[in-house]
Amino acid sequence: MYYIYILFSDKDKQLYTGFTDNLRSRFKAHTEGYVKATKHRRPIKLIYYEEYQSESDARRREKYLKGGNGRKELKIQLKDIFTELKYKNL
Repeated sequence: MYYIYILFSDKDKQLYTGFTDNLRSRFKAHTEGYVKATKHRRPIKLIYYEEYQSESDARRREKYLKGGNGRKELKIQLKDIFTELKYKNL
């Protein structure tokens, strides 16, 4: 299985979108500071993920969510959690 996931940084109130084939291991790497992009943004929370059988479908979805329309869609879809977390780019 392949996953796309959204992390939220408690430190800077920003999001990180990623892709992996092992969500538990990847999240652990993020929380322990082994991922350069999130190392200095800890603590982080896993707030959303999607599972795919096809790697190409997961990568396509990740690319979409990182773009303008995908980001807009996420803001609508996850509005309640973003408000609760005080996400600063609503």
